[in-house]
Amino acid sequence: MAEELKSRKEIPEELTWDLSHIYATEEEMLRDAEKMEQMAGDIVEKYKGHLDTPEHIEACVTAYGQVYELMMLTGSYCDLAVSVDYYDNYNQERNGKIGRLISKLQSSLSFVKSEIMEQEEAVIQKAMESSQGNRYFLQNILRDKPHRLHPEAERVVSALSQSIYGTPYEVYNIAKLADMKFDPFVVEGKEYPLGYTLFEDDYEYEPDTRVRRAAFESFSRKIREYENVTATAYNANVQTEKILATLRGFDSVYDYLLFDQKVSRELYDRQIDLITEKLAPHMRRYAKLIQKVHGLDKMTFADLKLPVDPDYAPSVTIEGSREYIEKGLAILGEDYVRMVRAAYEERWVDFAQNKGKSTGGFCASPYGKNSFILLTWNNKMSDVFTLAHELGHAGHFKSCNASQSIFDTNVSTYFVEAPSTMNELLMAHYLLKTSQDKRFRRWVLTCMIGNTYYHNFVTHLMEAAYQREVYKLVDAGGSVQAQGLSDIMRDTLQKFWGDAVEINPGAELTWMRQPHYYMGLYSYTYSAGLTIATQMCKRIESEGEQAIEDWKKVLAAGSTLAPVELAALAGIDITTDAPLLDTIETIGGMIDEICQLTEEL
Repeated sequence: MAEELKSRKEIPEELTWDLSHIYATEEEMLRDAEKMEQMAGDIVEKYKGHLDTPEHIEACVTAYGQVYELMMLTGSYCDLAVSVDYYDNYNQERNGKIGRLISKLQSSLSFVKSEIMEQEEAVIQKAMESSQGNRYFLQNILRDKPHRLHPEAERVVSALSQSIYGTPYEVYNIAKLADMKFDPFVVEGKEYPLGYTLFEDDYEYEPDTRVRRAAFESFSRKIREYENVTATAYNANVQTEKILATLRGFDSVYDYLLFDQKVSRELYDRQIDLITEKLAPHMRRYAKLIQKVHGLDKMTFADLKLPVDPDYAPSVTIEGSREYIEKGLAILGEDYVRMVRAAYEERWVDFAQNKGKSTGGFCASPYGKNSFILLTWNNKMSDVFTLAHELGHAGHFKSCNASQSIFDTNVSTYFVEAPSTMNELLMAHYLLKTSQDKRFRRWVLTCMIGNTYYHNFVTHLMEAAYQREVYKLVDAGGSVQAQGLSDIMRDTLQKFWGDAVEINPGAELTWMRQPHYYMGLYSYTYSAGLTIATQMCKRIESEGEQAIEDWKKVLAAGSTLAPVELAALAGIDITTDAPLLDTIETIGGMIDEICQLTEEL
């Protein structure tokens, strides 16, 4: 049974990450904050109004990169401390203070891009030739030129960035992680504790149907109390994006948000349309299998996370996960395994379950430092896959941070989930080779379908399909409220699941549960990344070392290549439907085998 969550102060240190890898003390961080403020002032004094030669441009951009690095380090140190405990007011205040300082400095330095844009292209090209580290930064300035505002307008937008961009997401997190207090729920006289992470990490997978559905109802009832404030925060976010899209001369908010990703609208729409149409029949069959195996009276949205064989899923300790991951990812080479060992031994990972901690998982990789991985450990094999996923991000940024300048590590979100989902597939393929037992094989295949592919090709894809409808409204000059958002989400889910799954009350509130909506068009990129990962994994299976070497080159390239070029370097052509259609067929084949094995067992 799920237990009441502890406060952060009650958590053993070994379950928490060690932020001293960024700064040994708060005082060190504050000294760097003072230093970056001084350096920014020096850049303004020395270069404002003087970015008229290749030499001045090159020197200014180099100095700007040094300030940018300090912004990343101080910002990460403070933000990561908040992410594990939204009840800690001191950390919240410190994070706000550093965030405001960074916004102020970004505003004062906005002249750098504006003044460089005013120069002749030949001057900028000469500056690009003289410094490889600044080349792509300057190349992107040329690309941005048609959408740049007047320098003073850029300064104002930059000054307001913390409050304009950050506040909706901050309101969402505060409502979700600090204000929501869940009451226990009762099933047949027995009381069960409830919380955000308890529901998402435990009760959604609970084999007891009465407990699982009661938890879903109680959870939905509580989050519904916050639907209006959450909708208001989200509407503020999408309206800001629309205003900026219009100001910057984009025809639609889609074009504005896809511009930074360096992909076309065609690639974006393809992921949503093909998966909604072609994958749905396979997933409906999988849902029916779950219903049959568990003997459910009906298949509801609250039942979709059930494992096919709940009695078989092994319990995995944190220490036990280490052997799985080291062996599963060993195919990527000894350097990669050394990174995995360091993540465990040097406390890169925050495994803790505590009140006020962010839900889900993420990996932050401040330039020049190791990565920091947040997740909540529940002793399930799904946690092993989550950790392997986040280590995929860590390995990616370890490679590109070591190979590229700080300006060339901002990898397009279209591609950024490929290395992470690739690791999940490598883990599963490793496990499949360790045993010939049919029940074990079915369990591994269901881990791939029920975790890796469901999470990225269904959960996030439904978010993306919902999000596309929201932006259609916003592009047409409309706004969104709670009821409208729930209607869109319900229709999206109904279209995908058809008659196979009852979209029971509470399912429509799924729009309230994900932070990705505050990150532009991010949700669809999980399926895009996993499409590339699936095709790359097939190459590794068939070609071995040559494919692995190609993958390492891709990881090291950072943002020096656009997603289509990164995929091409991996030997994959994502300008066609073929990789996505093949990936969908691969998923269908796995579901066929799971159904066949279930019949045999």
